[in-house]
Amino acid sequence: MTATGGIAVSERKGQATFSVKVVPRASRTEISGIKEGVLQVRLMAPPVGGAANNALVKLLSQVLEIPERDIEITVGQTGRHKVVCVDGLSADDVAARLQTSRQ
Repeated sequence: MTATGGIAVSERKGQATFSVKVVPRASRTEISGIKEGVLQVRLMAPPVGGAANNALVKLLSQVLEIPERDIEITVGQTGRHKVVCVDGLSADDVAARLQTSRQ
């Protein structure tokens, strides 16, 4: 497990995995910080019809500079606490890119 800047990212079978806490219906879409190893994300999208999940995947795709198809929400489809898996990047790469996006 990698914890760069407090972001806890684990790696298994070529996938980097990390936890995200989402706040839907925020005033803007942004990565707002890290708390206890969990990435905190604010999304303008409402939690209806998968809109917040789609917005999260789109944001992470932009920040991590990878296609949306390489990002999957594996746990928490209907909740605020989610686990995200990323294909094609190591845990160190994911942690570094998430850290850079907060600066």
